[in-house]
Amino acid sequence: MNLSGQELLPVSQAQAWAALNDTEMLKAAITGCESLTPVPEQEHAYELLIAVSIGPVKAKFKGRLKLSELNPPESYQLAFEGQGGAAGHGKGSAQVRLEPKGPASTLLHYEVQASVGGKIAQIGSRLVDMAAQKMAGDFFAAFNAGLAAKYPVAAAEVANDADQHPDSAAGKGRFQRLLDWYLGWLGSVFKAKG
Repeated sequence: MNLSGQELLPVSQAQAWAALNDTEMLKAAITGCESLTPVPEQEHAYELLIAVSIGPVKAKFKGRLKLSELNPPESYQLAFEGQGGAAGHGKGSAQVRLEPKGPASTLLHYEVQASVGGKIAQIGSRLVDMAAQKMAGDFFAAFNAGLAAKYPVAAAEVANDADQHPDSAAGKGRFQRLLDWYLGWLGSVFKAKG
């Protein structure tokens, strides 16, 4: 499974970097996350316990995250693996890059490669992909809300910029961008038929 995208964060690059390394903020943003704790003997490694539901398969996954190739405040690589007992297992990696977009906003780019096995793999790749996209959407919605609460001045500046430039990426939420794409696609389909 491959998943990539970008998300506009309502904070500076330095604030985004700090938030991405704040275990409490990450735990609050990850749906079903029960614990996210540093591994004492390993730098930039974390143990994770998360309850996941993918189609008919529900399980608790115990896993480990490890950050590497850290280039603060611009990028890092994340490796992860987890075991969910009879439900299956998963492992993969992610590249995360932060691009400044002015003094109070940052564009986060991500590319994820992952594989799953066990019952989860048996339910079909389309359902697994849809669940992964939903988890990513839920994470960014919660993470952005956490950023706005922690850095209200930066979030207010981004909201003000969005009001002044409603067609910019900052002014549109994930749903609005998807709707714009869909309507544009429909327009091109009907134009081709007409």
